[in-house]
Amino acid sequence: MDVWKENILEDLEVELLEYKTVGEFLMDIRKEFGEGDKESTKVAELKRLEQGGRMMEEYIQEFKRAARGSSYERCILIEEFKWNINSTIRRRLMEVECQPSSIEQWQEWAIILDRNWRESRREKKRLRR
Repeated sequence: MDVWKENILEDLEVELLEYKTVGEFLMDIRKEFGEGDKESTKVAELKRLEQGGRMMEEYIQEFKRAARGSSYERCILIEEFKWNINSTIRRRLMEVECQPSSIEQWQEWAIILDRNWRESRREKKRLRR
């Protein structure tokens, strides 16, 4: 890659190459190096995802998009989901009597608990006034 980069920079400096848009430049890079391993990219995206302050529904949509094509299934997919959601929701999910057994059940329960948790926080703020 270093040789390619040096050649491109040299060609740009002496104006042998000219790109009108960044998109053209990126297309050239893709031609040279390909798209990469999509499965590995999806796995890395899944591992990087976090719910943060987002609503659970929003996080789940992004999680589903990243999970497609990742080759993660069942237990591994559930583990990735569990460890990237809000810690309070995760703890409550771990404490339920009948643990969810599928990723869909984990997501349904997480949505319910996320909504309850957010409502509880709103109520707590309202009562402080």
